[in-house]
Amino acid sequence: MNSTTYLMLGVMSGTSLDGVDLAYVRFTKTQNWEYELLACETVAYDEDWVARLRDAVAFSKDELVDLDREYTAYLAQLIQDFSARNPLKHIDAIASHGHTILHQPAKRLTYQIGNRSELARLCEKLVVCDFRVEDVALGGQGAPLVPIGDQLLFHKYDACLNIGGFANLSFQNGEERIAFDICPANIVLNQLTRELGEPFDRDGAIARKGTVSPELLAALNELPFYKEAAPKSLGLEWVKAEIFPILQTYEISVEDKIATFTAHISVQLAEAFKQLTSKKNGILVTGGGAYNTYLIESTQKLMQNTLFIPKAKLIEFKEALIFAFMGVLRLRNTNNVLKCVTGASKDHCAGLLYSP
Repeated sequence: MNSTTYLMLGVMSGTSLDGVDLAYVRFTKTQNWEYELLACETVAYDEDWVARLRDAVAFSKDELVDLDREYTAYLAQLIQDFSARNPLKHIDAIASHGHTILHQPAKRLTYQIGNRSELARLCEKLVVCDFRVEDVALGGQGAPLVPIGDQLLFHKYDACLNIGGFANLSFQNGEERIAFDICPANIVLNQLTRELGEPFDRDGAIARKGTVSPELLAALNELPFYKEAAPKSLGLEWVKAEIFPILQTYEISVEDKIATFTAHISVQLAEAFKQLTSKKNGILVTGGGAYNTYLIESTQKLMQNTLFIPKAKLIEFKEALIFAFMGVLRLRNTNNVLKCVTGASKDHCAGLLYSP
């Protein structure tokens, strides 16, 4: 398929459990790749889905198979509803990330539900999915995958920072793209705010009023992961094993834990930015954390680079957009995963194809 224009539907679910992002995008290849977000929407998870996805890491194999089947059908329904609400005249393919349940690259294990062949049949569209498995099989981290989109679609910035369930950074260093997970972000903050009956810390208002615990902050910053060299990635299992036990050790208010963990994110972001060789064109910030004004202010005070917050569409749908773009590259049989980012044995063209 050598077309220079593609109409794609990107489908993404992040670890922060906000919901499913759907982005209908036109990609055009001239001298460089260009994109246009034509329609996009986030469908929030109800409490039942949040609980099931949060707890699925402990499910048995049979329970995971059942969940995978149900989640695939759920995604198909969301896609059909989205198509009915929006004038999608044509879709070359659906590019689905699915939802990550297990991610243990050291054991060559990664599992995203919602990527079954039934998705193509139920939606009656070509589907590109399961982008991570090949990279892990090749010895890579299976993450982060979005740097190929950062490199080809957002190259005018010094770096791209996404603050979602986890914060991750991507930047160019000579001929290579460097990218890695920095630290947990909303996957922890949202869990803490739920204890207060809030889905998230709007504008960082809770953190702004809380008091930072120097002892807790130091304990978090001393975790060995932060001293490891890239490529490196994080998963829910790591958070449950390393972060929550530390938070539970300190008998301080939930508000103060939120303030302290927000400070922890700022420190780790600023530390990561020290690796950037350019400070001219700013850092593009996307993901739900871009709306956390207190986090952004706190981070900006610790660094020299300028954090650039784009319009809401890009903040919320950049990852879905890039998975749609990875689908385009897969259709063109062009490499869409970079070994310099993931640590795999070679660059490769990832994604399984399922016909309706």
